[in-house]
Amino acid sequence: MRPVSVWQWSPWGLLLCLLCSSCLGSPSPSTGPEKKAGSQGLRFRLAGFPRKPYEGRVEIQRAGEWGTICDDDFTLQAAHILCRELGFTEATGWTHSAKYGPGTGRIWLDNLSCSGTEQSVTECASRGWGNSDCTHDEDAGVICKDQRLPGFSDSNVIEVEHHLQVEEVRIRPAVGWGRRPLPVTEGLVEVRLPDGWSQVCDKGWSAHNSHVVCGMLGFPSEKRVNAAFYRLLAQRQQHSFGLHGVACVGTEAHLSLCSLEFYRANDTARCPGGGPAVVSCVPGPVYAASSGQKKQQQSKPQGEARVRLKGGAHPGEGRVEVLKASTWGTVCDRKWDLHAASVVCRELGFGSAREALSGARMGQGMGAIHLSEVRCSGQELSLWKCPHKNITAEDCSHSQDAGVRCNLPYTGAETRIRLSGGRSQHEGRVEVQIGGPGPLRWGLICGDDWGTLEAMVACRQLGLGYANHGLQETWYWDSGNITEVVMSGVRCTGTELSLDQCAHHGTHITCKRTGTRFTAGVICSETASDLLLHSALVQETAYIEDRPLHMLYCAAEENCLASSARSANWPYGHRRLLRFSSQIHNLGRADFRPKAGRHSWVWHECHGHYHSMDIFTHYDILTPNGTKVAEGHKASFCLEDTECQEDVSKRYECANFGEQGITVGCWDLYRHDIDCQWIDITDVKPGNYILQVVINPNFEVAESDFTNNAMKCNCKYDGHRIWVHNCHIGDAFSEEANRRFERYPGQTSNQII
Repeated sequence: MRPVSVWQWSPWGLLLCLLCSSCLGSPSPSTGPEKKAGSQGLRFRLAGFPRKPYEGRVEIQRAGEWGTICDDDFTLQAAHILCRELGFTEATGWTHSAKYGPGTGRIWLDNLSCSGTEQSVTECASRGWGNSDCTHDEDAGVICKDQRLPGFSDSNVIEVEHHLQVEEVRIRPAVGWGRRPLPVTEGLVEVRLPDGWSQVCDKGWSAHNSHVVCGMLGFPSEKRVNAAFYRLLAQRQQHSFGLHGVACVGTEAHLSLCSLEFYRANDTARCPGGGPAVVSCVPGPVYAASSGQKKQQQSKPQGEARVRLKGGAHPGEGRVEVLKASTWGTVCDRKWDLHAASVVCRELGFGSAREALSGARMGQGMGAIHLSEVRCSGQELSLWKCPHKNITAEDCSHSQDAGVRCNLPYTGAETRIRLSGGRSQHEGRVEVQIGGPGPLRWGLICGDDWGTLEAMVACRQLGLGYANHGLQETWYWDSGNITEVVMSGVRCTGTELSLDQCAHHGTHITCKRTGTRFTAGVICSETASDLLLHSALVQETAYIEDRPLHMLYCAAEENCLASSARSANWPYGHRRLLRFSSQIHNLGRADFRPKAGRHSWVWHECHGHYHSMDIFTHYDILTPNGTKVAEGHKASFCLEDTECQEDVSKRYECANFGEQGITVGCWDLYRHDIDCQWIDITDVKPGNYILQVVINPNFEVAESDFTNNAMKCNCKYDGHRIWVHNCHIGDAFSEEANRRFERYPGQTSNQII
C-alpha cells in the first residue's frame, strides 16, 4: 500500500495521526522536499489531542530528533512566526502548560523571544538550542488562522504506512431508522469517509472492534448480537462498503487508531460472502432508563475504591477524584493519558475518553492527592487496577490535578429545549417542546418556584454549562409568538440531564402568576464558583464563651442569638456561645459573587458594614436523629479575599464600600472572635450532638457543585466544656463512612453526663 501524505487526509485523519505521533511514538518521517530558506533544515509539525488541523503542540525536528518548545516567555509574536513556519498566514492565539498534552524527546527552545518580524524562528532570541530548565508539562502550543500562505509548499509531510481517514462513526438501526428512541444502542456500523457514509465489512470483525466503536459513541461496553437475524436481513438490502480489515486491540480511543484497510475506487468485489458489521452497545446507568433498557447494576467488589468527577460544566467531564481509606482525593497528572482517562470514563458508565486533561483544567481539588503516575493499558475495569505510585505532598500539587472529558451517547435532549429573547445564546426565556399523541409544539415554563437548581438542569440540557441565574420574571425578554405555558411546578435536584426528568405538574398546568412576564428564564455560563469549608479549622478552633448580655446588643439586632434571648434580663446575665473560625475556599473556575449588586446591599449601622447576602451560612446543632436544638446564621457582611494561593492576587475587599466576593484560588476567613461567628447554645442540654455548617444554603449563587457545601462534626457537650471532632465535608467520605459517623459510640443517648 503506498504512503499517503497528511495533505490528502481529512481533518480527523490529520488530528488522529498526530495523536499517534504524540501518544504512541512518532512515525518515521520520509525525506521531505527542501526546506524554506531561513529554516536551516528544521521541520515543524502540530501534535497533541484533541485539536483541529491548525492548532496543537509545536514540535520541531532538528538534527533528526523531534522536540518541543517551553512556554516560558512565549508570546503571540512567537506564535505568529511558528504558524508561518507551518504554512499558515498568522496565529490567533497560543497555549501554555501542555494544553495539548506533554510531548516527548528534547525541549529544543526555552525563553523564546520574537518581535514578530523574523522570517524564521532561528532568528528569535532564546537560551540556545537544547538548553532548557523546563519539563514537558510546560510545552507550548499555537492556534493558527485556518488560512494557508499563498503558494506554500508543505515541506513537513509525514508519511505513514496506512490510511487514517475515518472521520466519524455512527450506528444505524437495521429497521425503523428515525423512529427508534435515543440513544441508539444497536445496529449497523457506518463510518464517514471523505466521500460520505459507508458500511464496514464484518469479515474478521471482533468484540474488540465493537468495544472501540461503542466507546466512541458513549457506551462503556458491548454485548453479542443476533448474527443470524442480521445475516438474513442483509440479503434483502443494498450495501455500500468502504472499509474492511478492521483490527483493534480494544483499548483505542478512536477507530482510526486501529489497523484499517479501505476499499479502492476500482474494487469491484466488496465483502464477498460477508455482510455489514453490527454492534450492540450497553448503555451506562445514567442512560439506560432513557434507552428503554433495564438499569445495569454494575457490581463492584466489596471494599473497592470508587471514582467520581468534579468541576465539569458538562456531563462526563471533570476533575478525577478517587476514594481511598474512606476519603476522597485527586489524581496527579504525571503520565496521565487517554488510556487512563478511558478507564475512568468507562468505570463511570460513559464511553472512551475524548480528552485526558492535565494542569487542573477542571479546577483544583483540596485535601489529599491519592495517585500519581497512573499507567493503564486501557483494559482495566477500575483506575485502581492500573499500576500507580502512591505519593507524598512533595511529589505533586493540586495545580497538577488530572481530569477527563468522556464520549457521551447522543440523546437529542438539546433539541427539546431552546432560549428566546436573550442578548446572547447563553441567556433567554426557556421554551420546551412537548407533544403526543398530537403534533409537537413549543411552550413556556411557569416561573413559580423556578430557581438555581432548575436553571442548572436547563443549561446542562442546552449544552451551555452552568446557570448563573434562574429567573422567575422575564418581561424584559420578548417571547415572540410563543405565549402558552406548557410546564409548571418544576422541581429539580440539580443532577438531572433534562427538565423532563425533574418533577413537575404533568399535563395539569398550575401557575399562580399568569402571563408571559412570569415565565422561567436562565443565564448560562461555562464556568462557576465552588465553595468549600476548611473543616479541620472548625475542629481546631471550636470553644465555648460565656458572653455578657451588655456586649451583645448589636448581635441581637442582627438576629444572631437564640429566640430566648429576647426575654433575658438585659443587660444582666450572659449567653453561652459555641465559637469557631470558618475558612471558605473557592475551588471553582469562576469568582463567587453575591447575587445582588451593590445598589441593593443593606447597610447595618450597628456593626458598620454592608450585607451583600442575607444568609451566607447556616449553623445548626442537631441531635443524632436530626432534630435541631440550636441554630445560627452568618450574613455575608464582609465577603472578601482574606488570603490567596501564591500565584493568585486578591480582587475583593470590603473596606470603603468595596466589591465583595471570593476569587478563584482565594479564601474568606471569618475568625472565631468576630460577632455572630457562633451558635447560641444557652438552651442546649448536655449530651452528644452533630454540628452542621451549610454554605450558600438557599442556592442563591450558582456553584458547580452543591454537594460539598455542608460540613458535619461530632460534638460532645457536658454542660461546661465542648469537644468537636471528626469534622468533614458531607461528600468527603464514602457512604459507608458517613453511616459510621451517624452512629459513633456514645451518640445514642443525650442524657446528662
